[in-house]
Amino acid sequence: MTDVTPPDSTPLRTGTLSWLFPRRSALAAAFLVPLVVVLAVVAVTASSTGMSLPQTVSGLLRTGDPGSIMIVWDLRLPRVFAGLMVGAALGVSGCLTQTLAGNRLATPDLVGVNEGATAAVVASAAGSATGMVGDWWLGPLGAVAAAALVVLCAGGAGAAGYRLLVVGIGVSTFIGAVGDLVMSRQNDNTAGGVFLWAVGSLNGRDWSVGGPLLVALLFLLPLSLAAGHRLQLLRFDDDMAASLGVDLRRVRAAALALAVALAGLAVGVGGPIAFVALAAPILAQRLAGPTRVPVTGSALTGAALITAADALARVVAPVELPVGVVTSVLGGPFLLWVLFRSHRTTEKA
Repeated sequence: MTDVTPPDSTPLRTGTLSWLFPRRSALAAAFLVPLVVVLAVVAVTASSTGMSLPQTVSGLLRTGDPGSIMIVWDLRLPRVFAGLMVGAALGVSGCLTQTLAGNRLATPDLVGVNEGATAAVVASAAGSATGMVGDWWLGPLGAVAAAALVVLCAGGAGAAGYRLLVVGIGVSTFIGAVGDLVMSRQNDNTAGGVFLWAVGSLNGRDWSVGGPLLVALLFLLPLSLAAGHRLQLLRFDDDMAASLGVDLRRVRAAALALAVALAGLAVGVGGPIAFVALAAPILAQRLAGPTRVPVTGSALTGAALITAADALARVVAPVELPVGVVTSVLGGPFLLWVLFRSHRTTEKA
């Protein structure tokens, strides 16, 4: 009898029940979890204000002066926590989008998430004299509205991945142009405030943002794991997947809805931070192997990327940089690397 067990898995059996334990994915997670913890510690201690490491530790232990305690507990910890949540959401959203589209370069912003969220924030800040953007939850609402428009124009959420992406590019371009037109008529304070958010920034994020985001992730991540399990079958052609009992329209609709919800939450909190949703799934796939949809690995990789980039943004320049600037600078070479590897793989094939 031929053994059909995947080479990276170990079958575990209990009575009539059996489960394939993903060895390689588990090893990848065992590597990524400590990495995320280390990066979070580095991000908490990274300082743009000249605060020393002993002062940071005393502030963390609440044994230092009131200023140190306030900086660590009210500014740095909630910011790092929000960055972890944003990175995990972007990583999983990118993983679902790339698997759904069958393209490693597909990201949630191609279905209008970034532009929809930005349009909602622009609308909330329009006419403001202070330049303050609206509440963070306006971003997810705008993202969902834009994605719904894309789905409507594409003929339904169960449409083929490439069709959604092509329509998404057109709708995103239109919404982005309208947003730019509105911003061009605003005062300098409003334009500057929205621009900082639109680049991607975690500055000023507190516990009131991280708490709701954590609750949302605790609800959406298990659903994403279930969707990722079904999406593995979409790597075959549609006829093969349907013969295996997969409801293609329902699976695609559910995966798209989860990707939009996760990306909308991330963009609402941190702005449209570039390249994380692209890079995290690709790196996670390299660690976990090609036989699985790396939902967990993408979440951990995304959290690590955002945390590292935010820490670097605070120390790499004389003034603090938005995290989106760092990810954009690092993301360009990464995109070239992906394209170069894809070209070499095609030539070998």
